[in-house]
Amino acid sequence: MYRGYLIDKALIGTDVHLKAGCVSCHRGDHRAATREEAHKGLVSRPSDNIETCAPCHKQISANYAKSLHYTTIGQRNGVIKRMSPEEVKQFDAKAFEQSCRSCHASCGGCHVKAPPVGGIGIGLIKGHKFVKRDEGKTCAFCHGGRVYTEYTGEYGGRADVHYQKGKMCVDCHSKEEMHGDGNLYLSKNDVKTRPACKNCHELGKESKLTARLSHRNHRGKVSCYGCHSAGEYRNCSDCHVETHSQAKPGFALGLSRDGKTLTTLRLIPTIRDTFKAVGIKMEQYDALPNYWDTPAHNIRKRTARTRSCDACHVEGKGFLQKEKLIKDGSKANEKLIVKPKPLSR
Repeated sequence: MYRGYLIDKALIGTDVHLKAGCVSCHRGDHRAATREEAHKGLVSRPSDNIETCAPCHKQISANYAKSLHYTTIGQRNGVIKRMSPEEVKQFDAKAFEQSCRSCHASCGGCHVKAPPVGGIGIGLIKGHKFVKRDEGKTCAFCHGGRVYTEYTGEYGGRADVHYQKGKMCVDCHSKEEMHGDGNLYLSKNDVKTRPACKNCHELGKESKLTARLSHRNHRGKVSCYGCHSAGEYRNCSDCHVETHSQAKPGFALGLSRDGKTLTTLRLIPTIRDTFKAVGIKMEQYDALPNYWDTPAHNIRKRTARTRSCDACHVEGKGFLQKEKLIKDGSKANEKLIVKPKPLSR
């Protein structure tokens, strides 16, 4: 048997969760004489139902039931603006609940057994031990397609400076953010406890005058990622196509969706035929662009843009351009294009 699914016998009788016995969470019949009888009514993923954890973790469970990790409502609200009211009803019934919602994270999916992603699973994180934190097996397994591999330098080739200094996911992302704070948010942008660079890097306290001046001049105009992203990150160029999907490295600077700042953008193309199989044409497809603001996790203190003003204001390196937009993309993509202002010399 694959060792990833074997329970560490040393935990039995010592781990507080296992002392209550398997049936306390997984059900079944512990008095049965045969395997078949014992497994009748077995619940393989008990924490899919939050009420399983609630008796011992009441407040955390109540908060988590409203968290974005559990509801995945951010995914829904990120795409329904492309649809008519009637299509939204169809999406909720035929796509969101049956497909998108499958990505929700249960308690056990982070603390006991990593969920299979793309049909691949690693089994129990640590022999059925309830792990408090292990970013390499919990966060990385779901967020390893983009965030974690960029952060460690496995994708893009340049590790984030915070990773090189020993920082891991929960050093910035608090447990309140992960578990929720009891409020029902419609998007991650609404979460009050989201990490922010200024939480650790206070403007005006820089050691170098050039850094203080640059931050002051760009404040409110350019995001931190816009200057400090080390380079290319993963972009999905053929997502949601029926035959295949493909990711490529890329880098793009453009206007944030709120229209306020220049920032790094990631191509995540919900194409016009994405939900064709369930009869949704997305009648308002052009209401949203195919490029999303992205907090690139490949931050460096020094990049081409921090070393020279010319990189942006003269050469325009990395800026989104009309001729480079995704083919047959949304008309809203053009609204994200920004032309850098020339320097006064």
